[in-house]
Amino acid sequence: MKKVFHLNTCDTCRKILAQFDLTGWELREIKKEPVTKEELAEMYKKTKSYEALFSKKSTQIKLRGLEVKSLTEKDFKELLLDHYTFLKRPVFLTDKEIFVGNDKNNVAALQAFFNGN
Repeated sequence: MKKVFHLNTCDTCRKILAQFDLTGWELREIKKEPVTKEELAEMYKKTKSYEALFSKKSTQIKLRGLEVKSLTEKDFKELLLDHYTFLKRPVFLTDKEIFVGNDKNNVAALQAFFNGN
């Protein structure tokens, strides 16, 4: 399994995806096809944290009046399943590894992964 969860409207996602040869990868546009419970469970197995998958920059946080510091793992899980913008993106998911988000360390780890494969 090789999947990339992303948003077509996200410039950062497009820029990161353009750096890699994604032949053989399933590209999932999460606005059109949201993450399923099973996929989220697979991501959780690799991160051991719903919070690690949660985008604290989502516009939905302010719209819903959420206090991120008071959220539990259960809250993060429910929110991730409720609205696509709560997923930190892009997410590159393989059978063995996961790369979440767009910070420099994650992109560097992704580059090392692609260079090694």
